Amino acid sequence: MRYRSPGSGSTLSLAFQARLPEPVANLRVARRFQLRDSVGISPNFPAFAIFILPFLSMGIADSIVLLNTGNGKGKSSAAFGVMSRGWARGWRVVVVQFIKSGKYKTGEKKLGEHLGIEWHTLGDGFTWESTDLDETAAKGKHAFNVASELLASANYDLVILDELTYAISYGWVSEQEVTDAIKNRSSKTNVVITGRNATQGLIDVCDTVTEMRKIKHAYDTGIRAKKGIEY
Repeated sequence: MRYRSPGSGSTLSLAFQARLPEPVANLRVARRFQLRDSVGISPNFPAFAIFILPFLSMGIADSIVLLNTGNGKGKSSAAFGVMSRGWARGWRVVVVQFIKSGKYKTGEKKLGEHLGIEWHTLGDGFTWESTDLDETAAKGKHAFNVASELLASANYDLVILDELTYAISYGWVSEQEVTDAIKNRSSKTNVVITGRNATQGLIDVCDTVTEMRKIKHAYDTGIRAKKGIEY
């Protein structure tokens, strides 16, 4: 079904109208902006076009890189939200965890196994839990080697590198190695990276960077991590 907006001289499908921003969704009440003082723009320029034209001029990337960093809660949680969304879209998804070891029984891994998502838990726990820092570093380096192969393989639409930033900050791999692996990934492989203290070089190669900032946390008041929320 199509109908004409008042005085616009054009018609728009209802499906298209549904995608428009709220201010112009109801074209029955939409009016033309009075742009007589704007050089090169007709005073009869339709109102909805002001919203549409910037969108039409935007490009579509083959893939993007997201980074969730900062000292607040939610970095990995957000990444696994993208994991679920990608899986629902039929994407081939793989997860590499750099810190968590096989002894961690997390909800996200249980979900991944249920969905048939490839999962690599390759860490040795946080450094303060380690009884052999050399072995911990070796496992971190191995995790990065696995991640590099996955990124370059062209077998995945989405690669999640959970806790990758620690591999750099702990000195297991260099920032240059990490940024090179991201730049040289398969062109259609999207990436989500998580972890605190992201280096500037890593930030620079990412397309979208979000910093989670802690305002308050239950842990600070003596409340332990809760199953289903933290893990």
